[in-house]
Amino acid sequence: MIVMSRFVIIGNGVAAAGCIEGIRSVDKDSPISVISAEKHKVYSRPLISYYLQGKTSLEKMNYRSEDFYEKNGVQLIYGCAEGIDTKKGTVALSGGRSAAFDKVCIAAGSMPFVPKIKGLDKVENKFTFMTMDDSLALEKALKKDSRVLIIGAGLIGLKCAEGILERVGSVTVCDLADRVLSSILDGECAQVMQRYLEKKGIRFMLGDTAESFEQGKAVMKSGKSVGFDILVLAVGVRANTQLAADAGAQTDRGIIIDTAMKTSLENVYAAGDCTQGYDSSTGENRVLAILPNAYMQGCCAGVNMAGGESSITDAIPMNSIGFFGLHCASAGSYFEKGEGEIFEQKSCGGIKRLYIKDGRLTGYIIIGDVTGAGIYTSLVREKTDLSGVDMEELKKDPSLAIFLPQTRRKKLGGVV
Repeated sequence: MIVMSRFVIIGNGVAAAGCIEGIRSVDKDSPISVISAEKHKVYSRPLISYYLQGKTSLEKMNYRSEDFYEKNGVQLIYGCAEGIDTKKGTVALSGGRSAAFDKVCIAAGSMPFVPKIKGLDKVENKFTFMTMDDSLALEKALKKDSRVLIIGAGLIGLKCAEGILERVGSVTVCDLADRVLSSILDGECAQVMQRYLEKKGIRFMLGDTAESFEQGKAVMKSGKSVGFDILVLAVGVRANTQLAADAGAQTDRGIIIDTAMKTSLENVYAAGDCTQGYDSSTGENRVLAILPNAYMQGCCAGVNMAGGESSITDAIPMNSIGFFGLHCASAGSYFEKGEGEIFEQKSCGGIKRLYIKDGRLTGYIIIGDVTGAGIYTSLVREKTDLSGVDMEELKKDPSLAIFLPQTRRKKLGGVV
């Protein structure tokens, strides 16, 4: 006799898509319900800046095919999840509805952090930049002579700047941090990226941010004033943990999960940007809010919800991004000079930095030619002992040739 389970996924992003496919890899028939706060089918959020640039369309932003839900037997429910009752096995939905579950996965993502700034409530043309709806709303406000102020020089703020630069009069980006992409790049690499972006026409005010707003201008902490017509808030994001916390799950900066994506509540799993899971590069639990990680966590959760066995023990922070054709790849953790070897190689408009400690590559940053980034990521993820690696080749042009013959044979199953 086949026992059917009822699966509910809260959220409809990449982690949810991974969860659906993870469930279906084990259980082909049990019903799956997806609760989507956004009234869109799953799409690739990193593409919203390219939509504003005219480099993609709304249709091409779809993460899966048009028949994805139907093909996988998924009921897509548009609405907000308002509570989880683990005793009754129900998710309360907006409008008085509910969804019953045997296993539930919280894939609720994150939300923009909106700082408390004097006068912000009186700014009419203000936007965040995380979702397709954010992008569409911002697009309607853009004019050729618009002066845009973006608060936040992280990934979201800079992708917004890239997306709108050619459609407005000017773009100014401010941030309390002393460098761009401060959570991704070290100081030297951040300078390389900043100089490139400045040449494209973006103005930066770093180590400074808006303290208050007056009619058509921001008064900065430094005392300077910046005139603007459009304000974009890209200060950062916060994991959506409230639903899990209210249900009694353990939370911190994210929903605490183990390597099988289980929360502290029975039959409740979590995946994606809302979670705080194991980072193998540091050995600690932290939020790893990146798209590949969201998919892998979702898939892992789905497999386990359906009765299979899966775990993720090698997750690491990693990024592959680009601005105006300049590519940047990074992974792992970095350290200060004196704590290990920092190999640096500069090229025309680019830089490569490898962080080597205790005989292992702990992290890297490449701006420019990112050839070989996959090899570096593999070395960091697998905590490879570099005694079996040709270090000169590693630093120059990594490929399987960096490994000594016996190591290559092992990696390739004895073929070479």
